[in-house]
Amino acid sequence: MKWKSRITQLLGIDYPIVQAPMFGVTTPEMVAAASGKSCLGSLALADLDAEKSIEQIQLTKQLTNKAFAVNIFVHKIPVITEELRAEYAKAKTFIEQLAKESNLELNIPNIDQLKVNTYHEQIDAIISQNCNIVSFTFGNLDIQSIDKLKRNGAILIGTCTSVHEAITLEKSGIDIVCVQGLEAGGHRGSFTSEDIPKIGGLSLLSQVSETIKVPIIYAGGIYNAKTLLASKTLGASGFQIGSLLLGSSESALLDFEKDRIRNVKEADIMLTKSFSGRYARGIRNTFIDAIENSGIILPYPYQNKLTAELRRVAKLKRNPEFLNLWMGQSISEFKEHSTADIIKNLIEQTEKFS
Repeated sequence: MKWKSRITQLLGIDYPIVQAPMFGVTTPEMVAAASGKSCLGSLALADLDAEKSIEQIQLTKQLTNKAFAVNIFVHKIPVITEELRAEYAKAKTFIEQLAKESNLELNIPNIDQLKVNTYHEQIDAIISQNCNIVSFTFGNLDIQSIDKLKRNGAILIGTCTSVHEAITLEKSGIDIVCVQGLEAGGHRGSFTSEDIPKIGGLSLLSQVSETIKVPIIYAGGIYNAKTLLASKTLGASGFQIGSLLLGSSESALLDFEKDRIRNVKEADIMLTKSFSGRYARGIRNTFIDAIENSGIILPYPYQNKLTAELRRVAKLKRNPEFLNLWMGQSISEFKEHSTADIIKNLIEQTEKFS
C-alpha cells in the first residue's frame, strides 16, 4: 500500500487516515491519539462560541504537538419569526410532556433565552490559536472567511454530499474535499437541511473524483481494509473513520451508550431530523419515533437547542431512549481499544490486503 499522496503532503502526515470530527464523541484525547499515529486528528468545535472553542483547542494542544484539524459548522441561522416562535413553544410543550411520561424532568429554555452562535467568531478564535487545518460542514464558508483563513496559512477541507456541492467547494478555492456518502454516521454535510442528496457513498465518490481536481477524502462506511481500499480505487486519497472509533477508550460515550451501540442491528439505524433539525444517521429510539410522528421539527439550530436539555438529563439518567446515538451503516464490534490501536490495526490490515 502506497500511503503517500497529495493529502499526506498537504497535511504533513504519514498516513492519509482522518479521525472524523464527531461532536459529543470526539475528545482532545482521541484527537491527540490519532495525530500521534501520524494521521489527522480532528477536533469537533461544531457551533461552540469563541471562548469554548479556544478552551478545546488549548486542551488538545496540551496533549499533542502534532498538527490536527478543527471542524466547525457553517450553517445559516433562520430569523426568529412569530411563526417560528409559536412552533418552538408548541414543540417545547410536547417534549416536556413526553419526557415527563418517562420520568425525565426538564426545564427547557424559551426561544428568547437561547444563545445561537455563528461560525464567524470561531474563525478569529481559530486564527488566534494558530490552527492551520480547518474543516467544515453544513455548507461553504463565505468568501471573506476563506480569504481570512488562507491569508493566515490555513488549509481548508470542505464537506460535500453531491457533485454540485463538490464543484462549488473547488471553485471557492477549498484545498481538499471530503465526500460524505449516505451511509456515513452523524449529520449529513449537505448544504441544505431540507431535500438532502441521498447518494450512496461509492457512487458519489466515483462521480466526484471524475469531476474535480483537488484531492478527496472519503467518509462513509470505512471500517476495515476492504472498505478503505474500495474507496481508494474509486478516487479517494484520504480516508475518514468515525463509527469505528465510537467504542474506543478515548470516546466521550458512556458505558451504557457503548453497550447500546454494540447491540445495534442494521434495521435500528436511520436518518432523522428529530434531535437537531438537520438530517443525521443514528440509532432509532422512543424519542425519534415520537418526534417523527408528531410532525413538529424546528429548523437547525433551534431544534438542536430545544433538545439539548433533554439529552443532558437522559444522559444523567442513563436512558438511551432519549439520547442521540449517531452511527453509520457499517456495524463492527466497537471494541474498547485505544484510538491508536484501532488506527494501527486498520493500517496493518490495509498493508496486508494491498
